[in-house]
Amino acid sequence: MRSLIVATGLTFASLGSAWAVEAKEPVHLVPHRAVYDLSLARSEGSKGVESARGRIAMEFGGDACDGYTLKYRQVTILQGGETGSRTVDTQTATFESGDGLSMRFKSSSTTQGLVRDGVDGDAQLRPDGSLDVRFKQPRNDTYAATGQPIFPTEHMKRLIEAGRKGERTYSARVYDGSDDGKKVYETLTVIGNRIEPGAGNLEEPARQDALAKTPRWPMTMSYYEEGSADREPAYTISLELYENGIARALKIDYGDFALKGDLKSLEVPAASSACQR
Repeated sequence: MRSLIVATGLTFASLGSAWAVEAKEPVHLVPHRAVYDLSLARSEGSKGVESARGRIAMEFGGDACDGYTLKYRQVTILQGGETGSRTVDTQTATFESGDGLSMRFKSSSTTQGLVRDGVDGDAQLRPDGSLDVRFKQPRNDTYAATGQPIFPTEHMKRLIEAGRKGERTYSARVYDGSDDGKKVYETLTVIGNRIEPGAGNLEEPARQDALAKTPRWPMTMSYYEEGSADREPAYTISLELYENGIARALKIDYGDFALKGDLKSLEVPAASSACQR
């Protein structure tokens, strides 16, 4: 953190040099399984959410050589005075190639046990920066976009690289296959000061060896729909992102209400042979 390195010019120079070397190292994301307990952080309006609880369970695997996999499930129970209780269950599975040029995705969402939507498809980035998507479900269809979008894992790696360099903002067009799969989000991320390893009052899962020597950055990512006239984000995600891709202190802001995600458990399997890419 920059506020901690103002003691002497020599200290500043030596640390700055070390960070420059570190920034050239490739980003290595570690496989892990994480569970976050959800609760209501904020609600607005007389017709808003009165209480919320739920859980996020995610399993991330792979590497830059074999590609990256993600299994994600979020179950949220929302209680409102006029709408009563609603249970929303969202499940996603993705595979992204190590070079960041292709992605397979499948997702489904149910509300009160009734299927609301589901999508299954393959996405490919072309050399000219365009995106081609082919769907298997809900029907055979296609979607195309321009403007050099990137996929979520590549986005995460670039955010970590930006944090290493001390950059304060990072913008990108991101395609994640969510909703009906026909949407590219314009994103803007605000990056805070680097947090040194082990700093802060951390929950038990964040005190284990996998994170004890790993720095992190507070980040706020705003997702905008293309052509949004009012430029209000569709949603915002705040978190502390570790250099190895693990996250803590989640907050998901949907506008009318926001959910807090506390890291409940974390499993980091023993590292296998290192990928050299």
